[in-house]
Amino acid sequence: MTPHVTVGMDESPESLAAALWAAEEASLLDVPLHLMHVEEWPVTAEVPVLSAESLVERYETLLRATAERVRSERPGLDVTTQMARGRAPAELTAAANEAEVTVLGSRGLGGVVGFLIGSVSLAVVGRARRPVVLVRSGSPSSGTGSGDTGSGIVLGVDIEQPCDPLLAFAFGEAARRDEELRIVHSWSPSPAYGYTAILDPGVGSGLGRKAAEGLAGMVRPWRSKFPAVRVTEQAVVGPAAAALVEASRSAGLLVVGRRSRRSPVGPHLGHVAHAAIHHSPAPVAVVPFE
Repeated sequence: MTPHVTVGMDESPESLAAALWAAEEASLLDVPLHLMHVEEWPVTAEVPVLSAESLVERYETLLRATAERVRSERPGLDVTTQMARGRAPAELTAAANEAEVTVLGSRGLGGVVGFLIGSVSLAVVGRARRPVVLVRSGSPSSGTGSGDTGSGIVLGVDIEQPCDPLLAFAFGEAARRDEELRIVHSWSPSPAYGYTAILDPGVGSGLGRKAAEGLAGMVRPWRSKFPAVRVTEQAVVGPAAAALVEASRSAGLLVVGRRSRRSPVGPHLGHVAHAAIHHSPAPVAVVPFE
């Protein structure tokens, strides 16, 4: 299948923000943009047939209008639209698995007819085999808000876990956007150290140096692959989620990883990715890796 960027659409402000962000991403990747809406099917008592038919017309109009806006703002960008039918989590996940990147609004319509609600977005993020970006309305780089926009890309890594797909995505985005890449690793003293690392500055500084050296070692090969990317590294003490959310306040994009492992209770997101999705003011890219 031809490489492309997919965006899920509904009538929410977050959906428009996602479409505008996705259009920029498609332009940077030099691939088509695919606008998609899922018509929930089968029809239920909550969404009777006549209402469903009216909604189809509304969403077809929405897709056409969004495509026209994107084409006017980005001449030359190939834009396609699709009305899919089925269950939103399954249809969007299947589409995400075929795309280079999938973009969704991080909040959306409630009720039966809105599919960009939290549970569906989380289901797609938790199951997709390709990167998914969640965009808030009015967030930095969304193109729909006012005020200052963020700049730079923040990447959260754990030096104890190999995560090449995560690094590849973040470095690629930084290179295409000509943005600084800030790589953050958060660490805490092992319980075996007890209060020693806190009370003895020597122990604490030694652990900090070890964390910084591990981070530098992880990043070094990627610096060589992307010599033009401006990179800063930071090993910080404390919870990773809090550090990344704070760093994202001035960023244009926050990149976090998700381990590709099956869970008996459904899609699994680590607590760091979960916190980032819910609290980062910047768009959040969730990248699956083994």
